[in-house]
Amino acid sequence: MTLKVTILMLFGCLLIAPSAFARPSHSDYTSHYSGSGHSVSRAVGHPHSSRYAQGVARDSHGRIARSASAKQAFKNSHPCPATGKSRGACSGYVVDHVKALKRGGADAPRNMQWQTKQAAKARDRVE
Repeated sequence: MTLKVTILMLFGCLLIAPSAFARPSHSDYTSHYSGSGHSVSRAVGHPHSSRYAQGVARDSHGRIARSASAKQAFKNSHPCPATGKSRGACSGYVVDHVKALKRGGADAPRNMQWQTKQAAKARDRVE
C-alpha cells in the first residue's frame, strides 16, 4: 500500500467512527438532578472511585445523615476554642470530621475536631 492510500483509509475511519477514538466526557459518567434547590451529581459507571459515597445512610434531602447526639457529645468533651462553652454557637469555628463521612469516617466524637471556617472551606474544595 502506498502512503497516500494509508492516509486516506485512516482519515475515512475517523469520519465513520469518531466516537471510537474520542475520550469520554464528564457527562458520560455522571447524571445530574436537582431537588429542593440543591444540585447533586452522581457517578454512573465511572471507571474510577465515586465521589458520591455508597452505602451511607442519607436524610430526606439525599445528604449524609448526621448524628446530633454525637456532635453534642464532642462539644461536651471539647468546648469551643473561641468561647470555652459546650453549648450554643462557636463563632468562627465548625465541627469537622477528621476522616470525611463520604470516605467512610465515623460520625462519632473520636472522629471530630474544631476547625476554623476558613480552613474548612479550603479543605472542602479539595475533598
